[in-house]
Amino acid sequence: MPQPAQQSLSNLREALLWEPLDGGRVRCNLCAHRCVISDGHVGICRVRCNQGGKLYTMVYELAVSGAIDPIEKKPLFHFLPGTTSFSVATPGCNFSCKFCQNWDISQMPKEFEGRIEGTRLPPKRVVELAVSRGCRSISYTYTEPTIFFEYAYDTAREATAVGLKNVFVTNGFMTPEMLEMMDGYLHAANVDLKSFSDEFYRRVCGGRLQPVLDSIALMHKMGIWVEVTTLVVPGSNDSEEELRSIAEFVAGVSRDIPWHVSRFHPDYKMTDRGATPISVIRRAVEIGREAGLKFVYAGNVPGEESESTFCPKCGTAIIRRHGFWILETRYTVSEDGGARCPNCREAIPLVLDHSG
Repeated sequence: MPQPAQQSLSNLREALLWEPLDGGRVRCNLCAHRCVISDGHVGICRVRCNQGGKLYTMVYELAVSGAIDPIEKKPLFHFLPGTTSFSVATPGCNFSCKFCQNWDISQMPKEFEGRIEGTRLPPKRVVELAVSRGCRSISYTYTEPTIFFEYAYDTAREATAVGLKNVFVTNGFMTPEMLEMMDGYLHAANVDLKSFSDEFYRRVCGGRLQPVLDSIALMHKMGIWVEVTTLVVPGSNDSEEELRSIAEFVAGVSRDIPWHVSRFHPDYKMTDRGATPISVIRRAVEIGREAGLKFVYAGNVPGEESESTFCPKCGTAIIRRHGFWILETRYTVSEDGGARCPNCREAIPLVLDHSG
């Protein structure tokens, strides 16, 4: 069994994507904050530090979670449906979302006086565990994968070499340079598009809107399968105008991109309001369809057909789901390996598992 790692300078690993500046400072080019960090200090994520004029990651191989999930839990409904994914995370995040439901690990260095804890889990071992348990992908999730890029990058290369796919569940606040390094190793991403307001991003999340929009467009252009999730927070980003702006942006990138509109539950520093009314989620689904999106899903609303996939042309049920579990699949597979509606033969954008 891997042993818990102790936080010390001996656990540091030189980072990727940084440049030296004058006076011993460095600039990190991993995420869109592009932090300038003085010697002896950390960046906004609190897990990348400048030691002696060099940038180091403090969380390489330092896993706080290793679990097997249905790929639908990411949520990814059109990527390898019905398969499982080995999920891995380290402490830290480059955002500070007030509603974060994984705040105990994402905000660990911030909330617990710089503490960074985890279990040593090397990339080769992550891949071995995924393969031995029949997973078809590895998901970098629960916290923000961008901040543990070196770990994710090395693992993704190992995984790709043995035929596994790689998934980011991400806030999308990375640089183009990071995505370019992952070209060929990152196969799918679910991006949290938290709002269409830059003010919301700055006030609630500690980030900015435009880099997230740029990442969604760039990932799609690179051929990475993209799905988008918006947590609908009462009184913050739930107006019809804002939901329509999000839907129209996503449709402008591609009408085939699935949009997951999820129900908010009070957590962390946002406990001053109740859960999102189901009527608001239902209206968000309608808005997405009005904007031209072919696939809109309601998250955290159990017992409804809103998480099933229907043919956008004739309405035939293609995949029926209950929560994260598939109850029935009805698509047919064409000669080119693509999915089609069994009724009208409409092409359904699914990335299928052809491993046998």
